[in-house]
Amino acid sequence: MENVSTQVSVEAVEVQAFIHFVRAHASVVRGLDRELVADHGLTINDYEVLIRLSRAPDRMMRRVDLAQQVLLTPSGITRLLEGLQGSGFVEKAACATDARVVYAKLTDAGHEKLTAASTDHFAAIRELFGARFSDEELRTLCDFLERLEPEASD
Repeated sequence: MENVSTQVSVEAVEVQAFIHFVRAHASVVRGLDRELVADHGLTINDYEVLIRLSRAPDRMMRRVDLAQQVLLTPSGITRLLEGLQGSGFVEKAACATDARVVYAKLTDAGHEKLTAASTDHFAAIRELFGARFSDEELRTLCDFLERLEPEASD
C-alpha cells in the first residue's frame, strides 16, 4: 500500500500551475514556430540562435556557449548550425588563440534575415500577449517566470 503522505494530488495548486505552464509553453512555442517557418523559413530555435549571435561581441559565440544558452545538446547545436550555415546565415570562425575552439558567427545575410523576421515575430508576440494580458499583468507574469529561471535559484 502506498504511503498517502508521499502522494501528490493532481488537484494540488502547484501541480495545476505546472500543468498550465507546460501546456501554455507548448502552445505558444508551436504557434510562434509555425509562423516563423511559414513567413521566414526559420524555426524558433533558428531564430533564437540568430538573435543571440546578433547580441554577442563581434556577432559570434563559442558553439558550446551557444548550445548552453539555447538549451541544446552539443549534437543538437551542431545540426541546427549546419542548417543555418547551409542557408548562409551563420559561418564557422576559428579562435586566434586556441585551435580547438570553434565559433559560430552571424553573417550579414543572417543579420538581414533576423531583422526581417524580428518585425513579424515581435508583432506576433505583442498580439499574443497584448490580447490576453494588461501591462500590469505582463509585468507580474515576468516577475513570476523570472523566479523559475536557473539564475534565480542559484
